[in-house]
Amino acid sequence: MSSSSQAAGQHPVDLADARAEYEKLLALGLRLDLTRGKPSSEQLDLSDDLLTILQPGDVRAADGTDVRNYGGLQGLPEVRSAFAELLQVPADQLFACGNASLNVMYDVIAHAMLTALPGAERPWAQEEEVRFLCPVPGYDRHFTLCDRFGITMIPVPLTGEGPDMDVVEELVAADPRIKGIWCVPKYSNPTGETYSDETVRRLAAMTTAAPDFRVLWDNAYAVHHLADEKAEILPVLAACAEAGHPDRVFVFGSTSKITLAGAGVAFLGSSAANMAWYAKLAAAQTIGPDKVNQLRHARFLPDTDAVLAHMERHRTLLAPRFAAVYEALESELGPLGIATWTAPLGGYFVSLDVPEGCASEVVRLAKEAGIALTPAGAAFPGGHDPRDSHIRLAPSFPTVDEVRTAMRGVATCVKLAAAEQAAKAGTASA
Repeated sequence: MSSSSQAAGQHPVDLADARAEYEKLLALGLRLDLTRGKPSSEQLDLSDDLLTILQPGDVRAADGTDVRNYGGLQGLPEVRSAFAELLQVPADQLFACGNASLNVMYDVIAHAMLTALPGAERPWAQEEEVRFLCPVPGYDRHFTLCDRFGITMIPVPLTGEGPDMDVVEELVAADPRIKGIWCVPKYSNPTGETYSDETVRRLAAMTTAAPDFRVLWDNAYAVHHLADEKAEILPVLAACAEAGHPDRVFVFGSTSKITLAGAGVAFLGSSAANMAWYAKLAAAQTIGPDKVNQLRHARFLPDTDAVLAHMERHRTLLAPRFAAVYEALESELGPLGIATWTAPLGGYFVSLDVPEGCASEVVRLAKEAGIALTPAGAAFPGGHDPRDSHIRLAPSFPTVDEVRTAMRGVATCVKLAAAEQAAKAGTASA
């Protein structure tokens, strides 16, 4: 679970001082980017052995398959075995696919639109309306997928242990139009929280009005630890089976932030019925995934221990960047009590909450100063944060010094936006 930091009480920010500090920031002529959770070049270098790990003639998988040829729709058994435990899915219920889990999510939704899921009365495209629950703040690309398919998004608050299950249970029990919920269960994007065992059990057991309701379980940060304390989650596929809803969940994962972001392996896991449904439909799209790349990964990361050791090397690069974020926020904003932020145990993001009504202005001020931030509201459906207070910070790509400089700049922008807002409020009340 993530923690937050703030001072005991708010202290006014002097507007003249804030403006002077911002003018100094403008004079630096910065060009820094904290917009997306991209691995740094140093992180990508950790997997350079993938580029040479196979030599001419080394083309056979463990079962003798020539990986250069067609076939193998489910992916190589050895790469599925290496990641099955980490994704908490039996290897025989796991598909190893192309390089992007987002692509697999798209496919699952597209297939559900065109072909009835197990337990469904009809394809989703034949419904008058399809609705998804979207825990917020959440992953903007999930929202983009919903927009693409015309799915109505219903925001649900997060509690620090996952979505507010009282709200979720009430909604899904009453509305058959609600067909799914997006979940990033471990080190969530962007809040960094991890779902509690109770949350997982309630998601698995809850009564839904839609017989084809699905939990879309995007376990993108399954092994992306930042601290010695490592969060654990209850295996959702097993929990659903135990609760009598074996077909409820699709599990997604990938090596995108483990090996090479643009040349990884994506995974899809689910029940036997769901996987048979998916396999039949995927066979119309492809004769098999890139097994050469899968064999490279199987040789580079042959088992669970190898993956975890590799991720420790990532942690040595990422942890100082996150520490630089906390250092700047604590020193610049902590004494003022005008902002809160998360300190996640893993993942790629920090959530920064500024005074209500200020997030858009902070992002604008930062852009003017040469610091690119994710648009305010991006972590909410439609890009609309009703409080205009949330900003997602992604410190992985810049150097540690650049993160430190950028975050001091962000703090300057928060102070100026807060001071200007306070000045306007004072004028209005005068």
